Amino acid sequence: MSFTPRVKEILSWYQSETPGTRAQLARLLTTGTLAGTGKMVILPVDQGFEHGPARSFGPNFEGHNPHYHYQLAIDAGCNAYAAPLGFIEAGAAEFAGQIPLILKVNNSDSLADVEPCSAITASVDDALRLGCGAIGYTIYPGSGDRNAIFEDLREITIEAKEKGLAVVVWSYPRGSGLSKEGETAIDVVSYAAHIAAQLGAHIIKIKPPTAHLEQAAAKKAFESANIPIDTLAQRVSYCTQACFGGRRIVIFSGGAAKGTDALLEEIAQINEGGGFGSIVGRNSFQRPHDEGVDLLKKVMAIYGG
Repeated sequence: MSFTPRVKEILSWYQSETPGTRAQLARLLTTGTLAGTGKMVILPVDQGFEHGPARSFGPNFEGHNPHYHYQLAIDAGCNAYAAPLGFIEAGAAEFAGQIPLILKVNNSDSLADVEPCSAITASVDDALRLGCGAIGYTIYPGSGDRNAIFEDLREITIEAKEKGLAVVVWSYPRGSGLSKEGETAIDVVSYAAHIAAQLGAHIIKIKPPTAHLEQAAAKKAFESANIPIDTLAQRVSYCTQACFGGRRIVIFSGGAAKGTDALLEEIAQINEGGGFGSIVGRNSFQRPHDEGVDLLKKVMAIYGG
């Protein structure tokens, strides 16, 4: 039975939430191949909006069809499928009830060179109308527009929780105050994860952190506390601890397309460090269907032990 003691333990961390929101978190944790383990693998397909159709779906032309991604997530046994409004709308009726849905309610494009700040592109009511169990929202700690980003998330989070939905936050440090290397630095990524937790996220998505330390004060603190960060597993462990002592679900992005061995080694390190799972997009949907399913199943096999 998928409603295991581990699932009950995780749900106990969200003391202030309504039965509706806790039920949606439970559904995410009790769906798919990893049901009941406390781990999750989510298929996200917001890359078309963020990077354009050619860069996203050119390697696998079937990916232009929204139904392709629903079916890929279902066939692979994912815990959920996440996408912007258009893709969710395009298959919501045909695939209703077959997999939990996460509606990405803010998005940006790569056509303008501006401070990172996504536009709100969908609503909590859209998520309810389409049968979604959660909303997704991207924040950019470090952006000059962070105040507006955080304030918008606060309002959407309040509404989502009042209406019984879960909140998933993509927390990506980015902005003129950070170097490119700093965007994935362990001090910055763990800080971004903590910010998402403080803003009320139930599930926090971050990038796998590197051993680089961006901020001088943080470097001093890491060294003074003797926090181990040499391996990815150690860095993942610290990021989960940064989210209320491990009492929030922290998952990691799959990142840019890479070879199977490299991706699976990264997943193994995330799992060793106590990460709660991965959200794997381009590395799965840019491959032919059967290869994408096979890769996702290998990822789940690692998390499933």
